[in-house]
Amino acid sequence: MNTYLSVAVAGAISFAFVSEAAATEWNVSVWGKRRAFTEHVEKLAELVADKTGGEFTMNVSYGGLSKNRENLDGISIGAFEMAQFCAGYHPDKNRVITVLELPFLGVENLEQEVAVANAVYAHPAATEEMAQWNAKLLMTSPMPQYNIVGTGEPRDELAEFEGMRVRATGGLGEAFKTVGAVPTSVTATEAYQAMEGGVVDTVAFAQHAHLSFGTINQADWWTANLNPGTVNCPVVVNIDAYDALSDAHRAALDASVAEAIDHYLVNYAELLQRWDAVLAEKGVEKVDIAPEVIEEFQAKAGAPIHEAWIAEMEGQGLPGQELYDLVVNTLAEAKGGS
Repeated sequence: MNTYLSVAVAGAISFAFVSEAAATEWNVSVWGKRRAFTEHVEKLAELVADKTGGEFTMNVSYGGLSKNRENLDGISIGAFEMAQFCAGYHPDKNRVITVLELPFLGVENLEQEVAVANAVYAHPAATEEMAQWNAKLLMTSPMPQYNIVGTGEPRDELAEFEGMRVRATGGLGEAFKTVGAVPTSVTATEAYQAMEGGVVDTVAFAQHAHLSFGTINQADWWTANLNPGTVNCPVVVNIDAYDALSDAHRAALDASVAEAIDHYLVNYAELLQRWDAVLAEKGVEKVDIAPEVIEEFQAKAGAPIHEAWIAEMEGQGLPGQELYDLVVNTLAEAKGGS
């Protein structure tokens, strides 16, 4: 009897060990609060858990693991397994993907944004640069063209941008510089305080961020069609953690990316559909910029900044022209298929 009990106990211990060994738990670092910008991360966690019968789980932390500007550093040292960051927060660390933040690229919708981001993420130069941070590009966080909110009288002429202090990062910041504005790259979580305290006059965000970070509550007006560009914010995973996954768990993760992006697109479309109602509810004036003003802005901030970016990247040994052409050609194909 003792022999049978010993065998049973040993078997139970062995089973518990195997079950524990088979379980995978990842920590995921994002910021702010749950919103349209993070819905693909939340969906990915849900899908992976479902496909693995709960063996592979993700704990999504909103600011509890790292500051948003330090997420890539956290990935590089293995402080957590997955994170979201924006290229404009540290363009020197992720030079390749800043091609996606160039102003006036002509991206018209989120599906096109996904197409160009996927093309750049798959380029060897992007893979190699991210590998320096022990990071693997997993998926993008597609956002619509940014527009600005401000207080007082609407700024709908380029002359009115002269001296305007605007929260704008990356290529957007460079674009506003060309028309005399003064960009500042305060983080998304700092934007409301910057606007409230008069550090900035205006804030450039996508719609979800104006809602999530409260800048719409400070605003008197919003530019509906300035559309100078957007920012690129990838979700990355720690390479060592990714390589350590079992084949089944890695397959579940990889197979869930497209589904997570599809969920994100549907969710964001719903936000855009109710945006006009949000503006009306908050008493924010919808300002349409005249076509000739946009054309003037594009002439100053489009091709000149594109050419300067290409030259800078080539000077650093990166295939700037090749990456730029990849974006242009992928965008043309996406528009042709839409």
